Amino acid sequence: MESYINYIVADMRQHMKKYHKTPVYNVIAVPIEQIHANAYNPNHVAPPEMKLLYQSIKEDGYTMPIVCYKTGENEYEIVDGYHRYTTMKLHKDIYERENGKLPVVVIDKPLEQRMASTIRHNRARGSHSIELMTNIVKELCDSGMSDAWIQKNLGMDPQELLRLKQVGGLAELFADGKSRVADAE
Repeated sequence: MESYINYIVADMRQHMKKYHKTPVYNVIAVPIEQIHANAYNPNHVAPPEMKLLYQSIKEDGYTMPIVCYKTGENEYEIVDGYHRYTTMKLHKDIYERENGKLPVVVIDKPLEQRMASTIRHNRARGSHSIELMTNIVKELCDSGMSDAWIQKNLGMDPQELLRLKQVGGLAELFADGKSRVADAE
């Protein structure tokens, strides 16, 4: 049965390649053991964001594939998605739920183009707008979400939440003369 399913999937993938040149239309499930990191990714994610990434993958599953370059018959090198890959490597619950496989799209480019792709992917993510984050915090507070909930679900520490409340001039959040900011843990 599995070989029949693999045949159907392979046939569908060939059909999709004919009409869609964008890699995301050709996601494949690759065992994590066949994937390795590249040696040129300058991106670093701080521990709070890694914790949030784990929570995101745990709650929502993998919503973005890992971008790879095929280096051999069953070998793939990461172009983008190292931290999503690392999350599976570090967390047995994610590994088991996903049967040890990551969603992968393959690009076929020479090394310098893969390096440029890695940088583009990293830089294209940009940064959070303080104004937008302040608005989100205000809306969450207005809807009754606790500071602990906001910190946990937005990946914030108490000081960051306090700063966003201060920047936003959320006077009502300080009505009792002190912040309601508390540790999420």
